Amino acid sequence: MATAMYLEHYLDSLESLPSELQRNFNLMRDLDQRSQELLKQIDNLAEEYLDNVRGMVPERRTDHLESITKLFSKSKEFGDDKVQLAMQTYEMVDKHIRKLDADLARFEADLKDKTSSSSRGHDHDMGKKNKDKEKKRKKKEEFEDEIPKKKKKKGQLLPVEADPPLPPFPSITHPSDVLDMPVDPNEPTYCLCHQVSYGEMIGCDNTDCPIEWFHFACVGLTTKPKGKWYCPRCQEERKKK
Repeated sequence: MATAMYLEHYLDSLESLPSELQRNFNLMRDLDQRSQELLKQIDNLAEEYLDNVRGMVPERRTDHLESITKLFSKSKEFGDDKVQLAMQTYEMVDKHIRKLDADLARFEADLKDKTSSSSRGHDHDMGKKNKDKEKKRKKKEEFEDEIPKKKKKKGQLLPVEADPPLPPFPSITHPSDVLDMPVDPNEPTYCLCHQVSYGEMIGCDNTDCPIEWFHFACVGLTTKPKGKWYCPRCQEERKKK
């Protein structure tokens, strides 16, 4: 049951990841195409400038160079936007990896607690059965002492109640060492990634939202949107209604 619970929660957090990745990759491809088109324009203008520079008046030269400079600046902006999208995509995937590590750590800790409890319960049952066995042996000896000697026939054996075989001792599996994650347990966590607050965050406008606050990168935002904003989970709930 614990395994299914952790798996279900993690799969829910991955629900919007494919569409967010596809959107970012499409935007990066579009920016790259625009940048390539600008570079072609720059090459044409540069070639035109070199062919006609001797016959150009100073004002014409200045205007031509300014046009090339503007195209270079625009191409640089496209490149910067592409880098920002790449960093956002990396953080998007990385936060799911960190969430998986955290879920594994909690799951293995729960497993270790359950195996320890099972071991203590088994030791308690073993001690109780040993005590019961000792009591039966003493009662048997007292009963044999009270029987008159003449009523004991030679070779007669008193029936002895056989003790039930003890169950095999369960093997205890030791969870592997988990990653050391120095997170203050008293600090509240937010967002789909279940991490502490950092950077720019946005609040869900659904008053019943169980999470409330989200990191920009985790929900694919770079700037605060206009109007009301709902988190991916609340958007799905609103669609169902």
